[in-house]
Amino acid sequence: QVQLVESGGGLVQAGGSLRLSCAASGRTFSNYAGAWFRQAPGKEREFVAGINWSGSRTYYTDYVKGRFTVSRDNAKNTVYLQMNSLKPEDTAVYFCAAGPISSYGKYTSDAYNYWGQGTQVTVSS
Repeated sequence: QVQLVESGGGLVQAGGSLRLSCAASGRTFSNYAGAWFRQAPGKEREFVAGINWSGSRTYYTDYVKGRFTVSRDNAKNTVYLQMNSLKPEDTAVYFCAAGPISSYGKYTSDAYNYWGQGTQVTVSS
């Protein structure tokens, strides 16, 4: 089992920045691919960014490319999501996820086994 806890959400004005953290405990975190998803009110959960087990490879959904950066520090068992140039449409609950190495490159939530409880990000206009 892997337990995930997100932090770093909050209220920010459009154009601002936030950094989300996802702290993992349990099994060796470096054995897992990581990802961030988000869910806005009334919408389905959607993929945001993914990172491979070592942090050497990343991929993003088109609407955050150039604005968001995913990274990880396996020594600290933590995955990060740096969010810049935030827009009101980025408002959502952000979830951290972990899955087997084969999860890397996938965009659907069913590819990931473990989830955090989510952290709210609200961007005001």
